[in-house]
Amino acid sequence: MPFLLFVSGGVSQGVQGELLKGIPPTLWSWWCWLVALSFGPGPGASSSRRTRGSSEAKGGFSLHPLFLFPLLQPWDPREICRKRVRGKVGQVPPDPASARDWWSTVLGEKEEFDQGCLCLADVDNSGNGQDKIIVGSFMGYLRIFSPHPVKTGDGAQAEDLLLEVHLRDPVLQVEVGKFVSGTEMLHLAVLHSRKLCVYAVSGTLGNVEHGNQYQIKLMYEHNLQRTACNMTYGSFGGVKGRDLICIQSMDGMLMVFEQESYAFGRFLPGSLLPGPLAYSSRTDSFITVSSCRQVESYKYQVLAFATDADKRQETEQQKLGSGKRLVVDWTLNIGEQALDIRIVSFNQSASSVFVLGERNFYCLKDNGQIRFMKKLDCSPSCFLPYCSVSEGTINTLIGNHNNMLHIYQDVTLKWATQLPHIPVAVKVGCLHDLKGVIVTLSDDGHLQCSYLGTDPSLFQAPKVESRELNYDELDIELKELQKIIRDVNKTQGVWPMTEREDDLTVSAMVSPNFDSESQATDVEVGTDLVPSVTVKVTLQSRLASQKAKLSVYVQPPLVLTCDQFTFEFMAPEMTRTVAFSVYLKGSYIPSELEGNAVVSYSRPTDRNPDGIPRIIQCKFRLPLKLICLPGQPSKTASHKLTIDTNKPPVSLLSLFPAFANQSDDDQVFVMGFHFFGGSRVTLLASKTSQRYRIQSEQFEDLWLITNELILRLQEYFEKQGIKDFACSFSGSVPLQEYFELIDHHFELRINGEKLEELLSERAVQFRAIQRRLLTRFKDKTPAPLQHLDTLLDGTYKQVIALADAVEENQDNLFQSFTRLKSATHLVILLIGLWQKLSADQVAILEAAFLPLQQDTQELGWEETVDAAISHLLKTCLSKSSKEQALNLSSQLNMPKDTSRLKKHITLLCDRLAKGGRLCLSTDAAAPQTMVMPGGCTTIPESDLEERSVEQDSTELFANHRHLLAETPMPEASSLHGVSD
Repeated sequence: MPFLLFVSGGVSQGVQGELLKGIPPTLWSWWCWLVALSFGPGPGASSSRRTRGSSEAKGGFSLHPLFLFPLLQPWDPREICRKRVRGKVGQVPPDPASARDWWSTVLGEKEEFDQGCLCLADVDNSGNGQDKIIVGSFMGYLRIFSPHPVKTGDGAQAEDLLLEVHLRDPVLQVEVGKFVSGTEMLHLAVLHSRKLCVYAVSGTLGNVEHGNQYQIKLMYEHNLQRTACNMTYGSFGGVKGRDLICIQSMDGMLMVFEQESYAFGRFLPGSLLPGPLAYSSRTDSFITVSSCRQVESYKYQVLAFATDADKRQETEQQKLGSGKRLVVDWTLNIGEQALDIRIVSFNQSASSVFVLGERNFYCLKDNGQIRFMKKLDCSPSCFLPYCSVSEGTINTLIGNHNNMLHIYQDVTLKWATQLPHIPVAVKVGCLHDLKGVIVTLSDDGHLQCSYLGTDPSLFQAPKVESRELNYDELDIELKELQKIIRDVNKTQGVWPMTEREDDLTVSAMVSPNFDSESQATDVEVGTDLVPSVTVKVTLQSRLASQKAKLSVYVQPPLVLTCDQFTFEFMAPEMTRTVAFSVYLKGSYIPSELEGNAVVSYSRPTDRNPDGIPRIIQCKFRLPLKLICLPGQPSKTASHKLTIDTNKPPVSLLSLFPAFANQSDDDQVFVMGFHFFGGSRVTLLASKTSQRYRIQSEQFEDLWLITNELILRLQEYFEKQGIKDFACSFSGSVPLQEYFELIDHHFELRINGEKLEELLSERAVQFRAIQRRLLTRFKDKTPAPLQHLDTLLDGTYKQVIALADAVEENQDNLFQSFTRLKSATHLVILLIGLWQKLSADQVAILEAAFLPLQQDTQELGWEETVDAAISHLLKTCLSKSSKEQALNLSSQLNMPKDTSRLKKHITLLCDRLAKGGRLCLSTDAAAPQTMVMPGGCTTIPESDLEERSVEQDSTELFANHRHLLAETPMPEASSLHGVSD
């Protein structure tokens, strides 16, 4: 029998001899001629010549048993000479070769097939080792083929179809095994939706040219009480010489048949939809994938001795006492639905469970542990794992919806071939004395037998003239290229930003006046006069666009009357304008007054009529008067900030004309703001110095007024033509007030966890009492309730009270997170003014301190910010290579307290005070030389440093020195007042 032999390195002479032992002498002579002609020295090459470099240079080769594929063609050396692919042998060629069609046919007309409709076996017990192809269809047709092509690629002949019979009922699955008692002959099991039939297939030698005659005989059948889904078979319980059948119904019941008799039925616990089913003979277990997307294993002995469950209702009785409960052996959550399950045994001591998912395929051990997994690039349709000739590895055929068949050795892709159809079932068998024929079946009846191979290449690359290398010139060229790369990395991107006109432009305009009739509804603010302002967003299309969707977002508790707008089609040069109102709904202030309008649209092209998705956005600023009113200035306040400038003070009336009060003449230097939530903020301008003071009873309320003051000062001086205006902050960063807000937010998260845990316990108690009462009510002889009704009512009230407490805590947590974001914005602003940080450095701080738009119990602000700040401390703000080598945890878990976070924030400010530079470029990882002020030393950390320090580092953070394990120092003086 001719074979196509692929070459690779690393196989010993003994293995080669075993592989070539069965080749006929005439074939061996051709092979030796081919070796001498094409590849040079034979298997006797020395070990040094089997290395990758020498084998390619000198022609050394050896046989790789993995790539041994049969051919049924006249022996032609030109057909056998395979193109040698550069690199490792077994590597996928750039363009996958099509599978070699050995025999193919199309079954019926408009028939449908699935993965259980194909089977290969010696079903007629001929004893010659030749498999037959058994195919069943959903139309009820059963066909048996034995291909005998005259030459490769021939279609089906009439004599290739051994048997075709119409069984009337749809065929869900066909299997071949020892299904009849008293004999070990193979029989055919056909699964219908409501019936299981076992047939004997036999052939009679023909006396005329028409050939042999085949017929099937029904041995027995089982009528099913439930609609079948799939089946598996094996020697359940370790029986010898026979196979038992297990059928899974559509409602999750396993029905076991001991050949002609029905054994028992068991419902899988929690079954909703049936999944693929397989049997492992080594562990005597059934393995399936439940609707919970987890692989589950059930011992056959546990199934056999569990309480009988011929009815679904009896599963409740199992939980109440009588009989043994059905317990799963092991489970593994894979997070996706499974298409198929296969069991492959290495030997008697080990086997593997293969699961094909929608995006991955998994190899599991007998106990459910993952041996390996592979993420697939294409959506799979079927697969077939089988043992590899390489010890300890497994080969897997995986078909996908791109008409491709991939061959993996464990997780390494070894070969890829093109199929003429999408396979839904794949098998490997021995047909017409050819071993390893790949049989594939599509859902519309394309049946193909193929083998793997490539076309020979007669092209030989011409030899190039070798020249001596000038290493000095190469070094100069390499340095120039490295310099160009460094210069490009310092810019904003690798590719140059080209000026181009957008296909769609979006602009937003905020009305300078309030709405004549306020659009505010369902407000929670204590006053009835909640204003609303109109915002108009204009979309102008330069080219045709479709499916444009406008989404508008503002910071809560600001709300929109409408936040989603859809435009199905926009013609070229078309303008669309939408209007909506914004108002304050909650009783607290937002963290920002900036809104964002995002437009997603699709621009159709010649190659993509559906359009290329694109996004454009526009930001707008809401007026300060939307959330506050003019108020009475306060002389005293708990929290004060002083902002220094380099220009003379500006009248507050010119900065805030909307808050001018005609009755107060002192508003030139003093102005009060009254937020709708109830808090008050006072703004003072110095008459003699270039300072502004902002003060309030709440620390977080300082943010909006401080930010608005700086923005309006910048706009004022820009209009005056002054470009060197700058603000600064010389006081101490108010970290202690900031830490109090962090602690309050974290305390609410802890309370939320406790309340949810308590609510879960009360819910379990409530359901348990309900079950007890239901059992009492169903009893024919009612027993006293023993105050169960009272206990049920009390538990119900507790559940309702706890649910209300959880909702209230969630509302408080949301408000606390908003206040924490306001305080975070303020701290970032003060650090930027204090250290005169650039816009890029401020952006890094904002990304580290404000990574989340929404706070949840699973992923909270504290652990996320702590991880970001720790990363900055060990990269751009590190002081030694020892800190850079520390590995941070890859998992974000809720911390036990906030001490670590507060210590890292303090250390961040300390590093910035000592000259640290915030940068995310590749140069930032190098230790930096920091200019230390006199008398300053390092601050110790338990997880980032291991050194003791005797002195305090700086007096800039006097109000939170208790967080550092150092000798206490006298507190720094408070903020300097604004001189009059």
